[in-house]
Amino acid sequence: MGTKKSRILPTRVDSVRRRFEHWRRTRRGLSRIPEPLWAAAVEMAGTCGICRTAKTLGVNYNALRKRVEHQAAAAPRRAEENGVTTFLELAPPPRVVSCQCTLELEDDSGAKMRVHLQSAEAPDLAALSRSFWELRS
Repeated sequence: MGTKKSRILPTRVDSVRRRFEHWRRTRRGLSRIPEPLWAAAVEMAGTCGICRTAKTLGVNYNALRKRVEHQAAAAPRRAEENGVTTFLELAPPPRVVSCQCTLELEDDSGAKMRVHLQSAEAPDLAALSRSFWELRS
């Protein structure tokens, strides 16, 4: 048994649909859809989706999709011209990680070095161990 889809439309959507119906009833000949109606359809597609809007208003899906894409492409340019920031990247805060380690070095002659490190920054362990081995040579 199938389920029925809801036919209830939001007030704004129903208003745009009625404007299109009125235009279709009162137009003369095969005139093109006026720009104010297209603008309302594009706005409606932004909230309801292109497919649902095209079906509800009885307009060509591809024509509506092209107008929506054109508006989306033009929107960033308009924002830049007005000096409005549309995207702001925020850097994550620096991580404070505690580094704790014990370094033990021992050579063949029995010389030993043990260093216990505990800090927020990791020291250059390679340089530290290199200095031990150079002193032993």
